[in-house]
Amino acid sequence: MRDQRAFEKIWRVVARVPRGRVATYGQIARMAGLLNGARTVGWAMRALSEDRRIGGRRVPWHRVINAQGAISLRGGEDGGGAPRQAAALRREGITVLRGGRIDLGRYLWRGQRQRT
Repeated sequence: MRDQRAFEKIWRVVARVPRGRVATYGQIARMAGLLNGARTVGWAMRALSEDRRIGGRRVPWHRVINAQGAISLRGGEDGGGAPRQAAALRREGITVLRGGRIDLGRYLWRGQRQRT
């Protein structure tokens, strides 16, 4: 399963995003070695189970946002996930502005690409 291997790479990168920081879908894709893979990151986040752990810790799905610095609704979502994501980010000290926007200048994780 090629997608499953890509998803595993993505989840490993997302697991490295530290508390109080966010990363974009495109950034995660690049760090996972997936050229033009932002949509694949979105699919991986949708496929992520709540109990998925890497290194004994849950994968922090809520720390992944779009390139405009905003929370993106998952396909078919009625908007219920956005408030949940915003609440999780706020618990980590991230200011979430109107419209689910996050200041990338302040909160963007600048982690390095790592082989996964």
